[in-house]
Amino acid sequence: MELRHMQYFVEVVKQKSMTKTASNLFITQPTISNTIKLLEEELDVNLFNRYKNQIYLTDAGEAFFFQCKEMLKMYDNIPNELSNLLELKKGHLKIGIPTIINIRILIGLISEFHEMYPNITFQLFENGSKKIENDVYYGDLDMGITVLPTNNKNFDIFSFLEEKLKLVVHKNHELSKKTKIDIEDLQEQEFILFNSDFYLNDKIKNTCRNYGFNPNIIFETTQWSFIEEMLLNNLGICILPEGILVLLDNNLQAIDINEPSMKWELGIIWRKDIIVDSLTKNWIKFLQENFLINY
Repeated sequence: MELRHMQYFVEVVKQKSMTKTASNLFITQPTISNTIKLLEEELDVNLFNRYKNQIYLTDAGEAFFFQCKEMLKMYDNIPNELSNLLELKKGHLKIGIPTIINIRILIGLISEFHEMYPNITFQLFENGSKKIENDVYYGDLDMGITVLPTNNKNFDIFSFLEEKLKLVVHKNHELSKKTKIDIEDLQEQEFILFNSDFYLNDKIKNTCRNYGFNPNIIFETTQWSFIEEMLLNNLGICILPEGILVLLDNNLQAIDINEPSMKWELGIIWRKDIIVDSLTKNWIKFLQENFLINY
């Protein structure tokens, strides 16, 4: 089995099409088809089910896909491992961050690390915590910031921040004059939320249900800018973490919520069951030391 065969297979899974894969890799479709056939013969399993010109992974295909990604990541990590011998003179880190946090938490630390190791590069991916956890688990990210608790069977975790959740409304909203509010007072309100990719979505829904009602959700999104725009047009209410409030427009008002459970904890996660390369180890150590000092 050749490395490029695994690369072809992984690309087919991502594209869900042999034609698109061939186009992306600048090779012929028969080459892709023959490669998949060779892999299936070598492994003595069907990697795909075919139905109406669509392809779907079999259970064996899912298992092989996971192993291929791990092996390809190990191959890609060879330069990072060798960078340890070069005193971290090169390397690249992929980090997932929730759309909903104040990015200033991380930018200052990246800047400090970059001053120490100017040839280490970073790539930040904004998503909901659920997507971030999934991407860390499957190796698409080196680590991620997520809402805790999470599945500690899969991840090593460093908790660095706990903060309150607050109600946010337009200054002309009927609730804006309140300094504190009870959850049950929100029963008739229209909610604007981050979507189900975010644990905050679950927390708000579950808290409302504990008080005997389902929140009236009029809009869900992955984008903070959309939520802010709807709040600025006084189209509903939102519940947000305290750290992001410094970024709010002056026409928006934050209100304390009279419910002890309305808080969240943030942590950094990375895969527990794989060998972490030296760059990632140094970055994690740096974060642990400096988060404790600065936050």
